[in-house]
Amino acid sequence: MNVSPRLQRLLPFLRWLPYGGPALRADFLAGLTVALVLVPQSMAYAQLAGMPPYYGLYAAFLPVMVAALWGSSNQLGTGPVAVVSLLTASALTPLAAPGSEHFVALAIMLALLVGIVQLTLGVFKLGVIVNFLSHPVIVGFTNAAAIIIALSQVNKLIGVPMGRSERFIEDIWGVAKQVGDTHLPTLAMGATAIAIMWVIRKKAPKLPGVLIAVAVTTAASWLIGFEQNATVTIDRVAEPEARALLTEFVRTETRIKEINDQVGTKAAELKVLRKERGELSHEVVTTNYEVELLRLQLKDREDENRRRNRVIRSFVFERVAASGGQPAELYAEGRVPAGKVADGHRWRIVRAAQGEMKLIGGGEVVGKVPQGLPSVGMPAVSWDMLASLLSAAIVISLVGFMEAISIAKAIAAKTKQKIDPNQELIGQGLANLVGCATQAFPVSGSFSRSAVNINAGAMTGMSSVFTGLFVLLTLLFLTPLLYHLPQAVLAAVIIMAVIGLINVEAVKHAWKAGRHDGIAAVATFIATLLFAPHLDKGIIVGAGLAIGLYLYRTMTPRVAILGRHADGSLRDAAVNELPASDVVTAVRFDGRLYFANVSFFEDAILDAVAANPKAPYLLVVGNGINELDASGEEVMHHLVERLRGNGVTVVFSGLKKQVIDVMRATGLFDYISQQHIFATADMALEAIHVWAAERGGEEVASPLRPLPVKRFG
Repeated sequence: MNVSPRLQRLLPFLRWLPYGGPALRADFLAGLTVALVLVPQSMAYAQLAGMPPYYGLYAAFLPVMVAALWGSSNQLGTGPVAVVSLLTASALTPLAAPGSEHFVALAIMLALLVGIVQLTLGVFKLGVIVNFLSHPVIVGFTNAAAIIIALSQVNKLIGVPMGRSERFIEDIWGVAKQVGDTHLPTLAMGATAIAIMWVIRKKAPKLPGVLIAVAVTTAASWLIGFEQNATVTIDRVAEPEARALLTEFVRTETRIKEINDQVGTKAAELKVLRKERGELSHEVVTTNYEVELLRLQLKDREDENRRRNRVIRSFVFERVAASGGQPAELYAEGRVPAGKVADGHRWRIVRAAQGEMKLIGGGEVVGKVPQGLPSVGMPAVSWDMLASLLSAAIVISLVGFMEAISIAKAIAAKTKQKIDPNQELIGQGLANLVGCATQAFPVSGSFSRSAVNINAGAMTGMSSVFTGLFVLLTLLFLTPLLYHLPQAVLAAVIIMAVIGLINVEAVKHAWKAGRHDGIAAVATFIATLLFAPHLDKGIIVGAGLAIGLYLYRTMTPRVAILGRHADGSLRDAAVNELPASDVVTAVRFDGRLYFANVSFFEDAILDAVAANPKAPYLLVVGNGINELDASGEEVMHHLVERLRGNGVTVVFSGLKKQVIDVMRATGLFDYISQQHIFATADMALEAIHVWAAERGGEEVASPLRPLPVKRFG
């Protein structure tokens, strides 16, 4: 079937036609295989992103299909991935409590912004912008992100709470201090899942190890009653300090809701006033001040409760069951009064609101997963939050695309398929836009699932369409089976997935390739760890350093004083201990000549002339000069003029067309004159020695004189 190139650019999935037979069977089996991995993995990555686990299924539905239909790779598997999920959590945690309605709304809005950025870059063919994130920077960032991801799951693996602050290292230290409080059944679940996945990966890699681990541990969770929940009122807490803190927490939560309502009312009032009175009216200025004041109060109250929440979640209680008509009571661990018997569980507070507390005394499970399709609709855009999310959206867009295109190119090396980076950007952008309309957080290409896809025999992107359809069946019919899935198992899935991202050899390789590349990789790694949870700052530091080091290299390119080697070639005189010539000083400049290095070029030329004062000629070997800008042209003109005044004739050789074009346009070519510009260094040296002989009346002996050409006949 012939499809017009224009229609295929609009609908790239038409390249699969004609379709059917072996391709259909192969894609169906590959799609099913990937879905078996994707369903539990997507829920784990949703948890990593700070979202309720079932939102991972939403992100694994339509975005997976759309990215395949409008992307350029036939085997790239899109969906929730570890690094993008962690970036999402790090961007939103300072703005809202993970898992809250506000957090979910911001994550969906972030997917919208990521989609817009990626689609815009793809439509305007700006995929090359991703080159600003060099490979060493990505290597350093990925290694640090993998460590942060793994450490962020340790608390779920051992069943203790982890505070969320502006310093990830402090949060992890807080978890380390609670190791003695490890919930052994939770640790057993996580360790069992890790053992199952590791054994299957080593012994039977074709089996869906993640799905098997999830199925076994979920069944075990249901059989042993792994989950233990309870609800009590705050007044049943016997510990005075805890009761006072909880009372203050609930009171502040009520105040936060009141302030939010006031902000909404004032904002609506402000909108009307701006339309009726104008931006600079007294009423608008006053109301705007009141709104800003309320927002400051809101931030203070939220910060207070965020700190209280960390303390509250660290409390451990023992519960004395209800008796004699009295409700159950909570005592601090080890402080149950004589004569009262605790129920044997260690209870922690999960949530407190409106005078009640939700307690957990066993292991944490996924819980109820809403059955059915996600609601469809664009997120409500908060212009106040737009500025806060934009920088994170740009970083996620670039990092996500870098990950996706790297995977696509690695696959293409095997399949010999041509990859179009701009079309891939369009596919990823549309996937995120469709995802935000169906309650998804940002997605990208997945290395592990893409590897599963190609190894399962996928031939076209229809395999990802089948994967999405299997996720649809899960949403419609299988969600009740996920209720008892332990959170520790999801943490185990994440840890096993990111272990493969740690690649120390890649950092060593970058260091061997170039000291500056190694510095960029190591600096990005350290900055990402130090700035966590604000990972975008780490990668921005790395990218900025890489660009700065590149500029530094171009500011001081290699300059060599040339001599004639025994084999007749021109080589670095200092390195090869070659003698200087009293006739000509030959200098080779290895780099583009532009504003950042013109001073270096000028100093290098003048130093070379000063070091050989007897030579009346200077040859600039320009084979390595790839570019000449206005600053470079100005300095070149100044040098020729200055050296002429000092009796030194400047000659050029090997200049490239783009350099000569600039010289002709500015008149520098005519100023130097055609007779002083040569195609090769040997032609220039031959002419210089002829001129020197004419000046001195006899042929001049010089180490730089071209050797006579041997003729064979």
